[in-house]
Amino acid sequence: MTYFYDFMLNPYILAFLGGLLAFVLANRIIPVIIYTVRVKNLMDEPGDRSAHSTKTPTLGGVGMFVAFAVSLLLFGILVGLERPDLVKLLSLILATIILVFLGIKDDLIALAARKKFLGQLISTSIVIFLTDVRITSFEGLLGIGELPYLVSVLFTVFVFILVINAFNLIDGIDGLAGAVGIIASFSFGLFFLLNNDFLMVLVSFTLIGAISAFLRYNLSATQKLFMGDSGSMVIGYLLAYQGIRFLELNLSEASTFTISNGPVLLLAVLSFPLLDTLRVFIIRAKDRRSPFDADRNHIHHRLLSLGFSHKQATIMLSIV
Repeated sequence: MTYFYDFMLNPYILAFLGGLLAFVLANRIIPVIIYTVRVKNLMDEPGDRSAHSTKTPTLGGVGMFVAFAVSLLLFGILVGLERPDLVKLLSLILATIILVFLGIKDDLIALAARKKFLGQLISTSIVIFLTDVRITSFEGLLGIGELPYLVSVLFTVFVFILVINAFNLIDGIDGLAGAVGIIASFSFGLFFLLNNDFLMVLVSFTLIGAISAFLRYNLSATQKLFMGDSGSMVIGYLLAYQGIRFLELNLSEASTFTISNGPVLLLAVLSFPLLDTLRVFIIRAKDRRSPFDADRNHIHHRLLSLGFSHKQATIMLSIV
């Protein structure tokens, strides 16, 4: 039993097994979702902005979340996380449950932007106030160091909501949000591996496993499925959470591996969704339209208009 426990406490084994379980579970759950959505005709209807021309099952985010949450809970219990980490784990799952239900409602009947923002604010507040997960310092970026508590809370809320909606906005072609999510989560996951942070290793690699299984169907010609807002918002939220925990751990004296200019690396890892969102907001502002008006000015839309396929555009942007 002691050997098994020591085996499980190897962070690299934990990362592999957590990701594998999430992948296997998602592969079992997603076909059930596809069947149910088709039977109930809960399909995504192509519109003026749609990059697709046929009805397609949505709610893939539900399958990803269930696989992620079950894997995270199971391995969190197996490795015997300490009380503070268990509180963080449960708070994180509770917060993402709220986003999943918000996303489901928005995917099926459309949800007012104000209500989506309120839900995102509640989810963000849960981890900030229950577990004190927040950005405490700019580490000298722009000449700013330690942040006052109120500024720290408000800025953390802003970062969460910005990243959630940035990922929601790039989910416009097959594979893109999932591929970028895997790259970003893997980048943070390597840092957590090097610092033996078991909870965050699990968060990073179970998310990778769940997204990888989803991409198998999202890129399929016969069993295509969209993640919907229930998927893109959760991925954005979990990446924002990982990014903030990365900054926290990078400042910790207990860390065995740190990086100079952590905020710069965080911006680099999340650069594509953030820059694309900033770009379309500027274009809409120049046209004197609301920054939240839908259009086809995203980078992935431009690549499609140049003749690239969904897969080609996704691969190109992922490499960049």
